[in-house]
Amino acid sequence: MCRPDAVDLREALAAFLDAGYHGDMGWLADRTAWRAQPNVLWPEARSVVMLAEPYTPAEDPLATLDRKDRATISVYARNRDYHDLVKKRLKRVARWLVAEAGGEAKVFVDTAPVPEKALGQAAGLGWQGKHTNLLGRRLGNWFFLGAIFTTLEIEPDPPESDHCGSCRACLDICPTDAFPAPYRLDARRCISYLTIEHKGPVAEDLRPLMGNRIYGCDDCLAVCPWNKFAAEAQEMRYAAREDLVAPRLTELAVLDDAAFRAMFSGSPIKRIGRGRFVRNVLYAIGNSADQSLIPVAERLIGDPEPVVADAARWAVGRLRDL
Repeated sequence: MCRPDAVDLREALAAFLDAGYHGDMGWLADRTAWRAQPNVLWPEARSVVMLAEPYTPAEDPLATLDRKDRATISVYARNRDYHDLVKKRLKRVARWLVAEAGGEAKVFVDTAPVPEKALGQAAGLGWQGKHTNLLGRRLGNWFFLGAIFTTLEIEPDPPESDHCGSCRACLDICPTDAFPAPYRLDARRCISYLTIEHKGPVAEDLRPLMGNRIYGCDDCLAVCPWNKFAAEAQEMRYAAREDLVAPRLTELAVLDDAAFRAMFSGSPIKRIGRGRFVRNVLYAIGNSADQSLIPVAERLIGDPEPVVADAARWAVGRLRDL
């Protein structure tokens, strides 16, 4: 629990945007007053209730990185879209809160310019680590965040302090050196950004560094020592679908738009569309060092999606040069 005015990110957000670290995410530069100062988003709000929903994986999230003919998908995207699940829970809590204590409430789950991580630290859930994600001593860093803004006056919790110490595990493991400094992320080099948010072709010097990560990247989260205290996931719909733990690149590359939509119905992966997804799969094929996959990539050189055709040409050329 914290006050909406417990967070003021105007200086930090301006520095982030001025450095261009947001890449193609132009929406981060929109409504910066709301994004930097939560009390501006809804001036009538007096308290913010922050909630964490664990999705801690049962398996090693990095186990598929060495299986070059398989794809690695970020843990959070291996089943249902968390936005829908978390928001339903928040709405139930908000209705209960209003029924018990009155006032008004609004819920947010990564769908509005709300600085959830900074509010989570102000509310005592955890602290923003050197990888810029929120982590907690009793939670690890495998959890989603949701916020309930309310007009009720609720006693705030003490904020959490930083407990990263001298640890650099998350910084040192990053395949693309996306951290120019501790607590600073250059999204333009982050594999999560490149595979999900970036719409065009990925810079050729970064493609080999992506390995077989086709949707998101969990490296910096997975190596955090605080995960030994990670809370167990209770929601079964966060448990990985068997077909998304280590899917074959050959099976993903042949998906047309209808098959892609069917396979990822209800999944966060669906929002990037078939073109961006197959682009990522082809980068992974190019990184596989498996020349038997050349015919798979060759069939997509004439794909109507320019980004797919470009990735296919690159994959074929990279495999032929072995």
